[in-house]
Amino acid sequence: MKGVSDKDAQNNKKIKGDKNNVKKPLQVLHISKKDTINNKEEVVDDHQSSSKEVKTDINAVKPKIIKATINEVKESHPNNINFENVSYEELAKPLNLQDEDEDEDFIIERKVDEFDFDESAFLEALNENEPIGATGETIKGKVIALESDGLYIDIGGKAPGFMPKKECGLGVITNFKEKFTIGLEMEVLVIKEQNADGMVTVSARALILRQSWENVASSAKNGELIQVTINGFNRGGLTCDVDGLRGFIPRSQLEDGQDYQSLVRKNLKVAFLEVNPETRKLVLSEKKALLVSKFADLKLGQLIEGEVLAIKPYGFFVDLGGASGLLHQSSITNGSIRNLREIFVEGEFIKALITEIDLERGRIGLNTALLENTPGELIIDKQKVMIEASERSLKTKSLFDKKDLEK
Repeated sequence: MKGVSDKDAQNNKKIKGDKNNVKKPLQVLHISKKDTINNKEEVVDDHQSSSKEVKTDINAVKPKIIKATINEVKESHPNNINFENVSYEELAKPLNLQDEDEDEDFIIERKVDEFDFDESAFLEALNENEPIGATGETIKGKVIALESDGLYIDIGGKAPGFMPKKECGLGVITNFKEKFTIGLEMEVLVIKEQNADGMVTVSARALILRQSWENVASSAKNGELIQVTINGFNRGGLTCDVDGLRGFIPRSQLEDGQDYQSLVRKNLKVAFLEVNPETRKLVLSEKKALLVSKFADLKLGQLIEGEVLAIKPYGFFVDLGGASGLLHQSSITNGSIRNLREIFVEGEFIKALITEIDLERGRIGLNTALLENTPGELIIDKQKVMIEASERSLKTKSLFDKKDLEK
């Protein structure tokens, strides 16, 4: 190893001779490949200019074998695995921790750490963060706060639901704070799914209208009649309110459509012509209401008399005093018919049995074949069948009684 150069040594002597300016020299250690091999080192002293060689042998240090670790493994393992004289290939193989001679299983205790996947915990976390309130869903909640533009309802989610003032009910609400007090329980309809803050928009008005459409559809299916108050008119007819819905009565469906404007603010009994929640179309009829009123007195199996109004390829239309009945060609006779006009003609009064009452479509089904004693009798002797119709109808009464029981 090289020490300090001669030039540096001379400079050191000059610095040393100056008593007023005494500075300690910097010790510089230069290492080269040659010095490493010879393992020599020159040490320069501050007070001496001579150097000495220090020999330092670099001996290879063998890794220390800690036998205690292997012994501890032997003692801790119940099967006393012998690690001595084991080749590298055998060590590379996976250990079989189960003794072939023993039936006992070696159970390794597994601890769940943060890197493990717990499916039940994952599903539980999903359920906790699952948004409450999909569009069209009905939810119950409590009013928790009132604002100038609406109110907040606790619906059980991570954020309350907001109901705008216009969605709080039908029409204009004047006593807003009195009607919606804190803690008031109410049922609302979700009209907009949650935003970034987890808040959904709800509506009491939309829920009322949905329930109204359901009630109206049920009433129309059952052929019910309702009483309405006329609140306006236009070129086509009259308008009214039906359970919060806007109903329309065409002029053609009024009993007297000439001076229809005078019916405003009056009450009318009407029936349903068309109920369509998707298009929000609600059409009513005063004429049909009068017809349905007559239906109320009709029963299946009842013998009724009417005038033939029209002859169609599929049967006869019969006027039953304001109501129209259809005598289909399959229900005229049990014999073979070549021409319908051979049986009845327009303007002729006939007797028939009522076999169908459709209140929703305003239709009555008729039958004359049941009055025959033999197939085709109506074609051969129509007059006799019509004269004895009342007596013959009593024989068919049991047939309709069975239909009522099946319902």
